[in-house]
Amino acid sequence: MMRPPSTALHWNALTTRQTLLAIDDDPMTLSIIDAALREEFRILAAQDGEHGLNLAQRDPSPDLILLDLAMPGLDGYAVCHALRIHPTTQHIPIIFLTSHNDEFCEIRAFEHGATDYLSKPISPRQLQIRVRAHLAFFQNQRVLEQRVAERTQENERLQQDLLDTLGRAAEFRDNETGQHVQRMSHYSRLLARAAELDATNTELLFRAAPLHDVGKIGIPDGILLKPGPLTDEEFTCVRQHPEIGAAILGGRDSALMSLARTVALTHHERWDGNGYPQHLAGEAIPLAGRIVAIADVFDALTSARPYKEPWSVKQTLDWMHEQRGRHFDPQLLDHFLRIQHEILEIKLRFADEPLN
Repeated sequence: MMRPPSTALHWNALTTRQTLLAIDDDPMTLSIIDAALREEFRILAAQDGEHGLNLAQRDPSPDLILLDLAMPGLDGYAVCHALRIHPTTQHIPIIFLTSHNDEFCEIRAFEHGATDYLSKPISPRQLQIRVRAHLAFFQNQRVLEQRVAERTQENERLQQDLLDTLGRAAEFRDNETGQHVQRMSHYSRLLARAAELDATNTELLFRAAPLHDVGKIGIPDGILLKPGPLTDEEFTCVRQHPEIGAAILGGRDSALMSLARTVALTHHERWDGNGYPQHLAGEAIPLAGRIVAIADVFDALTSARPYKEPWSVKQTLDWMHEQRGRHFDPQLLDHFLRIQHEILEIKLRFADEPLN
């Protein structure tokens, strides 16, 4: 007697077996699938598309789906499409099983996201071979994707280490403190969020912002560390640091390094076009540069330096408001002023040690 199809998992000692989901309205087909594969796999079965989708979207998802083409209600095309657009099932291999052997149906099945296409009546041996092959390929693909993800994470870690090293080198060359870099990076992240920048680019900006002044590595000590006012010639030299920073960070394809280069090059541009080094204006200035400009200026003005006393927060914000639409992007400055209580929390958390 032929064994009836199971509607639940076949549990046995091999609890790590992969799970197959068979969706077919024909009990005979489900029986053939069950008999051919139950010794090697756990089998789930559904006799209509809606039930099949419910089973497929449970946790954990099946490792492979065998799907009938012609079913009442949701047909195989509709089920396959639904599986392919759902985040938990979109990568599962799907083998179509059908009595429709014409080329049009086969092409349409692959257009809807089928992995393979088997004609009925099903050959148990052929079914076993195809299922094993697709599961092996899928498993190898997942291993490769995992290795790529691990390598990507390692590359990102190395890039961040490089940026951190460059940032510390810039700090040692300047008379600003590491706390300045911490503060303005956090200010930049808060402002990016307030401007509704997406989470990925907000985090990239937070990591890239500390490199805004890396070009000061190329400025002579006698100018960079001068305690008094700079001459016009010395100030012209200092104004070269955005281009020096861009040169240090240039020539790399990663999103992080590219953004760090943009920040270094454009954080001294002004909304009215009177900044440097490229004299960009308005939205021609990259958004990252406009954000960092606000964060950097606020922290520079409110911080003590050997050559100046700090401005009060009120004095600084009043001046920045006067520069709305001149030095600063007006909408970004409005966001900055709106979140000033969060900005001040960061300022307090990363306060400088008193200068000697």
